[in-house]
Amino acid sequence: MIVFDWDGTLSDSVAQIVVAVQQAATGMGLKAPSDAAAANIIGLGLREAMARLYPDIPDTDLVAMIQAYSRTYVANEQDVPALFPGALETLHELRARGYGLGVATGKSRRGLDRVLGKLGLEGFFDVTRCADETRSKPHPLMLEQIMAEQSVAAERVVMVGDTEYDLEMASNAGVASIGVSFGVHSVERLRKHKPIAVVDALPELLEALPEDSSWR
Repeated sequence: MIVFDWDGTLSDSVAQIVVAVQQAATGMGLKAPSDAAAANIIGLGLREAMARLYPDIPDTDLVAMIQAYSRTYVANEQDVPALFPGALETLHELRARGYGLGVATGKSRRGLDRVLGKLGLEGFFDVTRCADETRSKPHPLMLEQIMAEQSVAAERVVMVGDTEYDLEMASNAGVASIGVSFGVHSVERLRKHKPIAVVDALPELLEALPEDSSWR
């Protein structure tokens, strides 16, 4: 089974998320984070992400910031962020080769379902798990729940992601990982977590996964 992160891995949505975080912060009278700081928290659950950006604000303000971000992101979402080049073709080819496909994302369930529906991918993945349903990355629970639901052993799963949170989650769950170089975190940060490969484009996954792969 191949489990994908969403934002920054399959979806070219990083810029849109960064703008929403900055606008939400400004609207609450907080100092807006830099582009790099806002991008760095992508992949975490919303509470964990906002707490990293604003560790000293009261819990009530943290909740208000999460709500402001969610409203701002949806308001800005005139068009669903496009998938990265080759993403859809790669997903279909992996399916044709017999791989199970999943998503493990820091997005909310409502957010992921909305995007999948607009992209015509509702029901495409065998399993999806969102941060508001379980523990945030890099805790392994998200992957552990996916494996339990699909009755798949850890040695038959590989996690594909653009952040060290994805790869650390995989390591914590005893799962192999593949990094993508075109998302949020640098290749250097990804390689610290010993992925089996780091690819520069999604179609390269087809070469990184051996024909006799045990991950099917």
